[in-house]
Amino acid sequence: MIRALILTHRWLSIPLGPLFVLWFATGIVMHFVPFPAQTESERFAGLAAFDLTAGLRSPAEALAAGGIERPIRVRLMQRVDGPVYVITAHGRSSTAIHADTLAAADVTDPNLALSIARTTAQRRGLDASGATIAAREDYDQWTVPNRFDSHRPLYRIALNDSQGSEIYVSSRTGEVVLDTTHFERAWNYVGSVVHWIYPTVLRKDWAAWNIVVWWLSLAAVMAAVTGALLGPIRLRRRKARLSSRYRGWHLWHHWAGLVCMQFLLTWIVSGWLSMDHGRLFATGHLTASEDAVLTGAPDWTRLAAPLTAVPGEAREIEWFAFGGRLHQRTRRALMQQQISVLDGPARHIVGRFLQPAEINAVTAHLRADCARSIEVEPGDDHPFTSEVPGAPVHRVVCGDTWYHVDSASGAVLEKLDPSRRAYRWLYQALHTLDFPTLLAHATLRTLLIVGLCGLGAAFSITGMVIGWRRLRLLGGASRHIG
Repeated sequence: MIRALILTHRWLSIPLGPLFVLWFATGIVMHFVPFPAQTESERFAGLAAFDLTAGLRSPAEALAAGGIERPIRVRLMQRVDGPVYVITAHGRSSTAIHADTLAAADVTDPNLALSIARTTAQRRGLDASGATIAAREDYDQWTVPNRFDSHRPLYRIALNDSQGSEIYVSSRTGEVVLDTTHFERAWNYVGSVVHWIYPTVLRKDWAAWNIVVWWLSLAAVMAAVTGALLGPIRLRRRKARLSSRYRGWHLWHHWAGLVCMQFLLTWIVSGWLSMDHGRLFATGHLTASEDAVLTGAPDWTRLAAPLTAVPGEAREIEWFAFGGRLHQRTRRALMQQQISVLDGPARHIVGRFLQPAEINAVTAHLRADCARSIEVEPGDDHPFTSEVPGAPVHRVVCGDTWYHVDSASGAVLEKLDPSRRAYRWLYQALHTLDFPTLLAHATLRTLLIVGLCGLGAAFSITGMVIGWRRLRLLGGASRHIG
């Protein structure tokens, strides 16, 4: 039995040793420089105000022109070539329709993409005087995540500014969906790209990437578990104290493994669980019946009335369904918005956010045991935040299942059943140390992450040295026999 453990640990650890070192080292990098993403504040800062008195066509007409049968959300925004409706349908596909002519608003002209990127960058205070078109492609290293699928192909616009900024424009909607800087790209090549095994050629095929990384991670778990079992077994008692059976690098590897065994096991196992994707735990997605209650299937033809002017300068208007009723969300600034609900032919102002009474009235139809909603407080064990800073997220507890509703957008952020709540602790908390106590003490959390990952990297290096010596020994023996 011990011999089998030794052989399993040895021949899994030798090829995986470099990967262990890289995982720990890149984990430190990722803590300081995350994978590039566009924040809601950055996106909104690039929007321009539009004029509703310009005789725009209605959202219902835009839906009919686009042939969209099951819309989820409709947004009105201003582009450099005029106002457009951006329609999101079931399946998360996106379509853009010109709000004045009802013509398709796909971006087929590279010069239009360049103009969109330049004006958006200028609104955000970036230097776009030297902007040029760098590429038009389905995938590159920073657009491999699935959230960009509804925008492919994308135009990559290089601003050629002092920060090496690059902006990505959707060919489907004309929206700026991502920006990166030279600093982010350089550090992520030695951070997230290595840590997630994220080269473009592999990651653009999600299914292939999912299988490859899942099996590699599982093999790493087996290597870690067999090592954890062998560590105590290979101790021996000498003169009333424990000692190791090994010498040299083996001794360092043995004792370092015993010291960091608990962290290494939880970190490797939780990293493997990051690739779960519904294999062992729930995904947090709504069922069809839950979606029918929380979103519903409203009559979008009721948005056929001409658009009316709104007080102040609107930079985005969004229509969404919640509880089967259509709502209009008018946004003037990141934290300035107004929600109204269509009730028959009339429109009633709800306020800045959805109110608890309406959320409770809708979620009461989910199950008979749903309690009244509560706001998710800072420091909650299961933290959720709205895309709008300061907007409350409401938690509705229905038996053993929790639903989280963003009051600013009406979006259901996630469903947490017991499986999903367990996953939060077994993966997210153990892998990123985002325990509420540590989140409240950012410096302590950073020190722990850097210290523990540094210890894990040092331990893994001792294993690499042992593995290299074993391979050299086998190579020398084979040459001698030959």
